[in-house]
Amino acid sequence: MGDAAGIGPEIIVKSVLDTGLRKTVRSVVIGDAAVLNRTLSMIGSDIQVVEFTNVTTSDNAIEAIDLANLPEQFALGTVSAATGKAAGECIEKAVELWKSGTIDAICTAPINKKSLSMGGYDYPGHTEFIAALTDTKEFAMSFFADDLRVVLLSTHLSLADAIQKVKSGSLVKLIEFTDRTLAKLLKRDVKIAVAGLNPHASENGMFGSEEADEMEPAMAECREKGIDVSGPYSPDTIFIRGYKGEFDAVIACYHDQATIAVKCLSFGSAVNVTLGLPLVRTSVDHGTAFDIAGKGVADESSMKAAIKLAGELASI
Repeated sequence: MGDAAGIGPEIIVKSVLDTGLRKTVRSVVIGDAAVLNRTLSMIGSDIQVVEFTNVTTSDNAIEAIDLANLPEQFALGTVSAATGKAAGECIEKAVELWKSGTIDAICTAPINKKSLSMGGYDYPGHTEFIAALTDTKEFAMSFFADDLRVVLLSTHLSLADAIQKVKSGSLVKLIEFTDRTLAKLLKRDVKIAVAGLNPHASENGMFGSEEADEMEPAMAECREKGIDVSGPYSPDTIFIRGYKGEFDAVIACYHDQATIAVKCLSFGSAVNVTLGLPLVRTSVDHGTAFDIAGKGVADESSMKAAIKLAGELASI
């Protein structure tokens, strides 16, 4: 359910009520049923929350596993240990259900990293949390936006620190990882592009040396291993080329290089996908939006896209 002080409950119930989505994916919400029922009332729905069973499907209700782990009253739009702890418990329960074979994939609503920490979970986000729960050592954040798939070399670092991560060895590992995991996920060979770090991918060394010193040797090594990878390409054009289907994936050098492109091209329909996990995990491409929590105006488009993609990937 994500952080209940944010828009997670709202975008979940709006998505799960979508008749088109219900025809293709059976969704079970892990969270606090009382919060879900209040959210349904808030958006003017008379649908009720019912207890999930692994046998029967409730066509006119929202199926949920009620953890009943939130106080009756808590402040919306506010960082708190209570909602952070509850969000963490939802994640733990989801992985437990996947391990037991009860569910096929996990789709997560946004969490607040500060609340999660206050609630006793020392993880920077979902990715690292679920990786720890599944004993996964090698993983990467990616975004799927229609035909554009972007894999990140680094995530939540300062730009200065992220630049220092652009090293040949790290790129070789990520290119090999991307080739292996995407081929497994998509059930076919994949074609990978690498975005340059500097403007115009350094213009033959005019604006930096990272492309020549670190990136080109990494790609040459990967090509020798049979991987279809090319670049580095000018970062101001490679993402639109990926979006048009020229490549199966684009590797981005740092967080905002990826997310600015993804959100400009597909805000509301892009999906965060964690690569390398033994399970399918998708998420929305936005945060908790504390400023509009409880107002009934949250856009559920990204959540619907994330649920739909989770179902598609789990069934490939």
